[in-house]
Amino acid sequence: MELLLKTPINDSDRIALKVGDEVLITGTIYTARDAAHQNLVDSLAKSEILPFDLQGQIVYYVGPTPAKPNQAIGSCGPTSSYRMDKFSPILMAEGLKVMIGKGERSIELIEEVKKHQAVYLIAIGGIGALLSKTVKKAEVIAYPELGSEAIRKLEVINFPAIVAIDSRGNSIF
Repeated sequence: MELLLKTPINDSDRIALKVGDEVLITGTIYTARDAAHQNLVDSLAKSEILPFDLQGQIVYYVGPTPAKPNQAIGSCGPTSSYRMDKFSPILMAEGLKVMIGKGERSIELIEEVKKHQAVYLIAIGGIGALLSKTVKKAEVIAYPELGSEAIRKLEVINFPAIVAIDSRGNSIF
């Protein structure tokens, strides 16, 4: 059975998620990869305001391809999440509680997920073209100089993901 999640995700819905749960996300999610994560962490170190409020939001590790005519976005499959492990604890401390990517996370990151009662979801790699069909609107909101790694605000309907690490630190891996 698939669970329907609407963003922003509230604490009770997030904490109720369990490893292996299949979810369909509707609402806003934000994209960010390595370079954008570095910029976010640098902004926090300078006490600058972030380009979006992390509270209740989802960050998807993706660098989409350009949109074709009549598409909101190009192919948007997940990227390997381990590259964000050094940044994620800082962002979780600022309120980020849901991340989407692919692949395993470090033991240290799993402890941080547990500490912050966050969750890590995985999207299926290799189906970026199919995932793009769930994106109804996409707009660059920060760091346009990063090209495909710019932060985008996506409006999605029934974006599929699987709970890989729950708020208690249980891991599908």
